[in-house]
Amino acid sequence: MTNPLLGPWRAPYDLPPYDLISDADYAPAIDAALDTARATVAAIADNPAAPTFANTIAALEMADEQLGRVLSVFYTVAGADSNPAREALQRDLAPKLSAYSSEISSNKALFQRIDQLWTDKDALNLSDEEERVLMLTRRGFVRSGAGLSGAAEAEMKDVKSRLAVLGTTFTQNLLADEREWFMPVTEADLAPLPAFLTAALRAAGAEKQADGPVVTLARSVITPFLQYSPNRALRQRAYEAYVARGANGGATDNRAIAAETLALRQSRARLLGYDTFAAFKLETEMAGNAQNVRQLLLNIWGPARKAAQSESTALEALLHADGIQGPLEAWDWHYYSEKRRLTEHDLDEAAIKPYFQLDRMVEAAFAVANRLFGLEFEALDTPFYHPDCRVWKVTRGGEWVAIFVGDYFARGSKRSGAWCSAMRSQSRVGGVAQRPVVMNVCNFAPPEAGQPALLSYDDARTLFHEFGHALHQMLSDVTYESISGTSVARDFVELPSQLYEHWLEVPEVLAEFATHAETGEAMPAALIERLLAARNYGQGFSTVEIVSSALVDLEFHDGPAPQDPMQKQAEVLESIGMPHAIRMRHATPHFAHVFSGDGYSSGYYSYLWSEIMDADAFDAFLESGDPFDPATAKSLEENILSKGGSADAAALYTRFRGRLPGVESLLKGRGLI
Repeated sequence: MTNPLLGPWRAPYDLPPYDLISDADYAPAIDAALDTARATVAAIADNPAAPTFANTIAALEMADEQLGRVLSVFYTVAGADSNPAREALQRDLAPKLSAYSSEISSNKALFQRIDQLWTDKDALNLSDEEERVLMLTRRGFVRSGAGLSGAAEAEMKDVKSRLAVLGTTFTQNLLADEREWFMPVTEADLAPLPAFLTAALRAAGAEKQADGPVVTLARSVITPFLQYSPNRALRQRAYEAYVARGANGGATDNRAIAAETLALRQSRARLLGYDTFAAFKLETEMAGNAQNVRQLLLNIWGPARKAAQSESTALEALLHADGIQGPLEAWDWHYYSEKRRLTEHDLDEAAIKPYFQLDRMVEAAFAVANRLFGLEFEALDTPFYHPDCRVWKVTRGGEWVAIFVGDYFARGSKRSGAWCSAMRSQSRVGGVAQRPVVMNVCNFAPPEAGQPALLSYDDARTLFHEFGHALHQMLSDVTYESISGTSVARDFVELPSQLYEHWLEVPEVLAEFATHAETGEAMPAALIERLLAARNYGQGFSTVEIVSSALVDLEFHDGPAPQDPMQKQAEVLESIGMPHAIRMRHATPHFAHVFSGDGYSSGYYSYLWSEIMDADAFDAFLESGDPFDPATAKSLEENILSKGGSADAAALYTRFRGRLPGVESLLKGRGLI
């Protein structure tokens, strides 16, 4: 019987046949696809004909097409619906795929062909996109160690293999901690909580097969529990479990992994001739170097810390008014902040949440995309890897553009957080249009049976954020997959996602789609006004959370690798005067952005770098007098969303806005100046 991963995919729109795939199919399919890719790359490298863009660069673009398809199917389920078999295969694959990558980057004949093309590029009559792909291909080979030989080449291979194993282990340890911990609560504990939260805790108990309601480490569960539970001891227990992920002293402890990862990254940078890993990593980003990143973060830190200290003083006064002596602690912050928000802005999350139904917010994201870019969404009834998955066909003017998949609910088999991924990216090599299959994966609290799923306002922002990433993939219009969609500088990739969040705050969007789950009535105008007036409430806290994480990440990589990352973390936080009752958004043992792979290493600052641009970019719409201005939307698509990585990120933004913005855009947007 043909392996369903390797044969033609017969599902509509060339979707993977998840209904035919078993866990036993993955390993042999990946092995077969690896063999095919190796043979194809060898044929390119050993081609007796002189190198051309077509027989070398374009050929490489397609060399591992089958492997990419199979891996995209596997890693989708491994991240969103894991099980022991899939986790074991991930561990097996990490060194195997690293070895394959090293084989390619160390193929001297192949690199010689690429290098020759780069030398001769001016005589090749390449298009701008082709020259960009050639430059990025050559740069990728050089940065992977193509110029190394002998002992240095062997060491680089070992370093990359070990890093791949460590990243997989870090991720699986974190998933295990999040999956296994839960805290039972009694009916008395539930009594003071709002109905949406008691429903979420009961649903969590059912998912964990517990005897009753439980608090889990899913952010959509633990955050509202910290907001509403008056039981300080329970808040402390839950909070300390949340921040202890990856640092429990047992088999899933990530602290030694973090230390080894940092040391190996330093070795990788040294082998390539860089003083630090940050110097290596930031060379290709918009920021350019560590000093530019540090200056950005410190420019934000001062106003953010001042605002957070003011917030802390106000919250501590509420703590003392409750008869509790001593300082405000981290497990108190959400509880008293919610109380303060109710007092100062007449906003109660429990009263707001019924207006943010998941289905209506999905409709809102689609409707905004329709008004801005003319996209239409048609639900499809097709099997996918989990019953929670929802699938839509995306069209424009009757033409098929993409497939969009939403997997929105938290479950024990899914890693934490929210993300966007492309199971298939847009391209048109050889004139053949490859339409993208794009996924948004979230961890919203599932509802009780028969009840609508409700989101917090922050959840709704997350949904819009991830859909902004999806639009970057869906509207991509380039030839080569390597520069398609979100294949851009790390500190540019968050621009489309963070920009899209702004449309959730457009009053007419809320008026149409924020409808009450029970009455169906639209959110009252006065409530919308109060909600938007409070958009910057608590920005001192949230900005300190993210800037402190970004500074620790930077200092981990901009110098000798610390032997004890936890000590280094403490030193950095002390040096910047971290407020007592605020913790890093992602402490080292569960800082998956940085330690699950190289994606955001030295790059967690990128959310803030992109935020400078997203605030300025939305101003372009406001300056037109219409948040849906057609001309501005067309410019956004033509200059940024459709271009992927086909040009330098700064050049793309400048084409859209006419210039690059300053940090004042971010500070103003967060209400810090």
